[in-house]
Amino acid sequence: MKIILTNAGLEKYGAYNLDKMPYEVFTLQHTPDKIDPKYYEAMLKHFKFTKDDVIYFEHDIDAVKSAQSVGINTFFYDENKKDLEELKKFLDTNLVL
Repeated sequence: MKIILTNAGLEKYGAYNLDKMPYEVFTLQHTPDKIDPKYYEAMLKHFKFTKDDVIYFEHDIDAVKSAQSVGINTFFYDENKKDLEELKKFLDTNLVL
C-alpha cells in the first residue's frame, strides 16, 4: 500500500491537487505536525500498521527524525540535491513486494 503523508489542511487539497493523487492521502492537518512523533503514531494506528510495515521518505529533516524516533525506517530526501539514485537504492533495498 502506498500512502501520501501530509500536514495539509483540507482547504489545501485542491491547491496541491491532493484530491487527484493516485494514492490515499493521510493528513492530521497540523494537529500534530509531522515533526511530532505523535503524527506517526496516529498514522500507524489509523492504518493498523506496525513500525515494521512502513518505509518512508521525507524532505524535512525534523520530520525524518520524528518518524525515526518511533522506529520507522526513514530516508531523508534532500530537495536541493535531488538524488533520485539514492532514493531508488533506499526503496529497492527496503521494499518487500
